[in-house]
Amino acid sequence: MVEFLPLFLFAAVCVVLMFGYPVALSLAGTALVFAGGGMVFGVFDMAFLQAFPNRLYGIMTNQTLIAVPLFVLMGVLLEKSKVAETLLDAMALLFGSVRGGLGISVVVVGMLLAASTGIVGATVVTMGLISLPTMLKRGYSPSLATGAICATGTLGQIIPPSIALVLLGDVLSSAYQQAQLNMGVFSPKTVSVGDLFVGAMIPGLMLVGAYIIYMIIIAWLKPEAAPAVSREQIQADRQVQEPLAVILLKGLVPPIVLIVAVLGSILTGAATPTEAAGVGAFGAAILAAMQKQLNLKMLGEVVRSTTNVTSMVFLILIGASVFSLVFRGFGGEELIHHWFEQMPGGVVGAMIIVMLVMFLLGFILDFIEITFVVVPIVAPVLMMMGLDPVWLGIMMAINLQTSFLTPPFGFALFYLRGVAPPSVPTSAIYKGVIPFILIQVSMLLALTIWPELATWLPSMVYGE
Repeated sequence: MVEFLPLFLFAAVCVVLMFGYPVALSLAGTALVFAGGGMVFGVFDMAFLQAFPNRLYGIMTNQTLIAVPLFVLMGVLLEKSKVAETLLDAMALLFGSVRGGLGISVVVVGMLLAASTGIVGATVVTMGLISLPTMLKRGYSPSLATGAICATGTLGQIIPPSIALVLLGDVLSSAYQQAQLNMGVFSPKTVSVGDLFVGAMIPGLMLVGAYIIYMIIIAWLKPEAAPAVSREQIQADRQVQEPLAVILLKGLVPPIVLIVAVLGSILTGAATPTEAAGVGAFGAAILAAMQKQLNLKMLGEVVRSTTNVTSMVFLILIGASVFSLVFRGFGGEELIHHWFEQMPGGVVGAMIIVMLVMFLLGFILDFIEITFVVVPIVAPVLMMMGLDPVWLGIMMAINLQTSFLTPPFGFALFYLRGVAPPSVPTSAIYKGVIPFILIQVSMLLALTIWPELATWLPSMVYGE
């Protein structure tokens, strides 16, 4: 019975979370209760908790994690500066006159917004508010419109620069070094956030391409579900009077320049992800000023939002550190390793189980909690079994992206339901996301068959 205490600890945390208690406090509190009980019954050595001050100091001095508040600041600035609205005006005027054009515009703008903000909730809510009314007014099927918005909103998980990839890259870096040390490699290689950014580019762009192809196919097979809209109608809907060239120049060029500057500085080695995040935050402030949205009131809202999100991330990370120390003190790491080695199918079976567990946890936990709690437990064991850390990170990111899209508990569905008009039934949202879920599952299968989709570009860029 004692050897199963790590599993009881994990199950207890899930139960506490289902009662609605804060994630960070649930992780740390439940772990400390188990540690206290284990000490009383002589099955837990409190010396494990002596490592916590060093863990805490390591979190506070982690250079990579400084990128989190900067990328959040960049995303919130862009969200509040109406860049998305200008982008949608430009893309709708460019593509709207062909069947399915508004849907294609939503996918492209969602991709650029995801690359700019990296926050799933912000992207889904913003796109739902500014594009869903127009699509419904112009005769788009409610299920197709809502499905496209939800699916493109979750691209913030995989399209770099993504906060999810920053956090995942930091955790995987530690897990990869730990796995190599466990195997007796005392000059371990490292995996960086930049590796994950580069590795995510091909799968992310393939997902965007697949969404657009799906839109074109639906528009061809069912013209009534995705009708063409004249430029005059779009201009009337969006209250746009300027020529197309001016709108494209104002709406499309600045955010693309910002994204290229951030990603380009990372890919060329000119800047670390943290430094590039600083460039992005400064560039987003310039864009907000160009949109004439930059003022003291707006800056106050941006700083408060950034502080809230950053505080949440770091508090969860601290709680997860306590949890992982107690989990390890009860022998959880050895138990997981033993189970994975004995599992039918070897590394394939272990990977399937991990992906399934993470998928189900995505119904009740955000990516931050899953990254800090689950990944440190399973990633070292999977890497010791021979899995590439970049490929593993991309698989996990797309898996969580799919989880956030899957009815009935997907976070993206809840975000859109909150801003969709009452005339759109919840069943239409659920129906609309099914084809996009199948596309994402197909992407996971493609990555399983051809891991080079995630590993080839990093090897070319960094010469590994």
